[in-house]
Amino acid sequence: MEAIEQQLLTLIAAIYDAMGWPGVVLLMAIESASIPLPSELIMPLSGWMLIQAKGLGLPYILLAGLYGALGNLLGSLLAYWLGSWGGRPLLERYGRYLLITRSDLANADRWFAKYGDWAVLLSRLLPVIRTFISFPAGVVKMRVMRFSVLTFAGSFPWSTGLAYGGYLLGENWEALRRAMRPFDIPVIVACVVLVAFYLYRRIHHLRREERETVEKTEG
Repeated sequence: MEAIEQQLLTLIAAIYDAMGWPGVVLLMAIESASIPLPSELIMPLSGWMLIQAKGLGLPYILLAGLYGALGNLLGSLLAYWLGSWGGRPLLERYGRYLLITRSDLANADRWFAKYGDWAVLLSRLLPVIRTFISFPAGVVKMRVMRFSVLTFAGSFPWSTGLAYGGYLLGENWEALRRAMRPFDIPVIVACVVLVAFYLYRRIHHLRREERETVEKTEG
């Protein structure tokens, strides 16, 4: 894992050397399009390479947060668009192979209508899962303006905080990633448990429906 991160760091540093601030937007857009390029590497390194190492002051931390949130929004809109344009029809047609029925999609619509704002906003402040809320938001066709505002609002403090950590730590900014790495595993485990629980419930529900259908037919 650390070897992969070192390769990513080399790539990020090369992009910052070549592009400067636009590189932050590009990299955060890639991360937010659900491509595994952690913002926990992108933003702290920007706080060091693009601010602290150049002798720039604290106001540039806000600029880093702004660029990071902008990139996050652009990548999230791409994932949102994919969910809105192609995700819904595919799930309606082939969702049964993933144990997803039209009734499940209707329930997701109702859930997002009630809790979607908080889900989009708060997910941006969590590692790992923060990049995966955009596609389902597109599938249920959450209003794009609301989605955009909440995505930017949640991404700005996340990006700013990470850039500030890199600024404070300077050349030792990687200590921030080491401090955050232990939180990745519990989040991943929680996601796996939730998926397993969902599959168990869905299989149990579908089998019960099949038994009831057979009983009605025989009766």
